[in-house]
Amino acid sequence: MNNVLRTCRGFVLLFNRQCVKSVQRGFHSTEPCFDKRPKVDVVSVDSFNNVQNKNKKTYLDMLRVYQMEKYRSGHVEFINTALKHLDEFGVNEDLETYKKLIQVLPAGKFVPQNYIQSEFMHYPKHQQCIIDLLQKMEDNGVIPDWEVEDLLVKRFGPRGFPVRRYWRMMYWMPKFNNLSPWPIPKPAPNDPYELALLAIKRISSIDIESEVKVYKTNQLEESLEDTWIVSGQSPDQKKIIANHPDNIPIYIEGGFRIWLRKQSIIYFILRTEPPPAIENEEQEDEDDISNFRVPFLDKPIPKKSDKISIKKTVHEQEDGTILAVAATGTSSKNSLLSWIRFLEKDGNPRLTHIPILFTSKSPLGNVEPLSELDESKKEVEQSKQKVPIE
Repeated sequence: MNNVLRTCRGFVLLFNRQCVKSVQRGFHSTEPCFDKRPKVDVVSVDSFNNVQNKNKKTYLDMLRVYQMEKYRSGHVEFINTALKHLDEFGVNEDLETYKKLIQVLPAGKFVPQNYIQSEFMHYPKHQQCIIDLLQKMEDNGVIPDWEVEDLLVKRFGPRGFPVRRYWRMMYWMPKFNNLSPWPIPKPAPNDPYELALLAIKRISSIDIESEVKVYKTNQLEESLEDTWIVSGQSPDQKKIIANHPDNIPIYIEGGFRIWLRKQSIIYFILRTEPPPAIENEEQEDEDDISNFRVPFLDKPIPKKSDKISIKKTVHEQEDGTILAVAATGTSSKNSLLSWIRFLEKDGNPRLTHIPILFTSKSPLGNVEPLSELDESKKEVEQSKQKVPIE
């Protein structure tokens, strides 16, 4: 009996020791779960709308947190969602951000193993996602570098469709990057004065003799505003104004909008009606070959018309003649009136005798002669020293 009891006690002690060991092993296996992950400034990984400070740092932190997940899934959905919020975080023109987005996809998993897989777009959903990312880069004017090619080759192979898209971008984008004859700093300036200088120089560059001048309205006694005026005019335009008849009015049209990258500025033009064209008495159809003549064998036909047509300048277009162009700080009628005053003093004295009108195309108001504006100014200021434009 004692032997039986000793045997039972041995089994109980052995069972208790095994339980203690198993508990100890289980406790030691759970120790890594108590390690703390590094803190980031991102509130949520899945929702980009819950971030308070939307900048490049928080955007990259969200990508880093997503990559830290051990069993992450939904790569395509995450990248598509991240692409929609590039503009909000101000990283739509940052090359490093696009590289981090490509690195969200694991390397080596989507590489095709043969030509059939490569030509039939192995993992089409993932490849189309990266093609959309490259399209986003092209839309924002971001030129990729050679590191982008390495990232794409590691994920889709050398014959993947994203790699082909990258090759086309690297062929065309550097060619068109510096092709514009009017270079604009990137990003474009936010100051309206600097934008006006760039815009008027671009518009006036059609005539190499054009001069761009800056006027300050505080230097004019008749001015009601304190602003700047950027004006462009060429010597040919001054000659056209000097020969302009007194009974034909001149119009101030605008404002028209010109875009400089993602910034825009409003400008105005001084325009008059085009001169009457000299028509020949008999006009021949150039496409008519019924009476075909060989210039080496047949005698030339003398012209029946003795009228001489003067060669037009580049400012004389079919819809009108452009006499000057300008952009003001306020785009108001008073600033445009000051612009006319400055043009009168700067080599255009005939503007005092020519009627000048604001056309109905202008969003600033209805058709109104500048002489009426001068009269209204006299009534408001009760000044007797102003000279109206007739």
